[in-house]
Amino acid sequence: MKTQMKFGLKEKKKIFSVIAAVILMGLSLSFLIRLNFGTDPCSAMNLGISKHLHLTFGTWQVLFNLVLFLAVIKYDPSQIGWGTLANMLLVGYSADFFKWLFDLFLPADAFTALGIRIVVLIPSLLLFIVSAAVYMAVELGSAPYDAIVFIIASKLKKVPFRLIRIFWDMTACLIGFLLGSTIGIVTVMMAFLLGPVITAVKERINRFL
Repeated sequence: MKTQMKFGLKEKKKIFSVIAAVILMGLSLSFLIRLNFGTDPCSAMNLGISKHLHLTFGTWQVLFNLVLFLAVIKYDPSQIGWGTLANMLLVGYSADFFKWLFDLFLPADAFTALGIRIVVLIPSLLLFIVSAAVYMAVELGSAPYDAIVFIIASKLKKVPFRLIRIFWDMTACLIGFLLGSTIGIVTVMMAFLLGPVITAVKERINRFL
C-alpha cells in the first residue's frame, strides 16, 4: 500500500509538471506569434490553416491533433500518455488565452521596434525550449505531431531519423507558407535545430533531476 501511495504521488507530480510545461509552451508561443519572427513548424502550419478555416488557433490545434492521435493509436499506442492529451488540449488554447491578455493589456505597438522584439525573442525561445524539454523529460507520452515522426522512422529504418524529422518539419513550413503564415528565421532555425537542442536540454534536466 505504501509503495502504491508513493507511485501515485510520483504520477501526480509528473502530470502537474506536464501541464505546467505545456501551458508555458503556450505562453512562449504567444510571444513568438506577436514578435512575428516565426514559430515552430507545426504551429506555423496550424496558424495558417486556422486562419483559412476561420477557427481559433487552439480549436484547430485540437482538431488537427485529434486526427494524428487516431493514427498514433492505430500504429503505435505506446506513444500515448497523459502528456499527449495535455499537449493536444492545452498548448493551442494557452497561446490563444495569452494572446487575448496581450491584446487586452498591451498597446498594439508594444513589439514593433526591432530592438525590443529581439530582446523579447531570446527569453521566449529559451522558455519554449526548456518547457518542451521538461515535457519530454517527464516521459508521459509524445505530442501527436512528434509521435508520427517516430512511427515513420520505425518503418523507414534505413533513413536517418534526423532527415525524416527535417522533411516532416519542412513540409509543415511549406504548408504554412502557402497558407500565408509567417515563416521567419525562427521557423527555419527550429526546423533544423529544435530537435537536437531540446534533446540536449532534456539530458541536462534528467541529470539535474
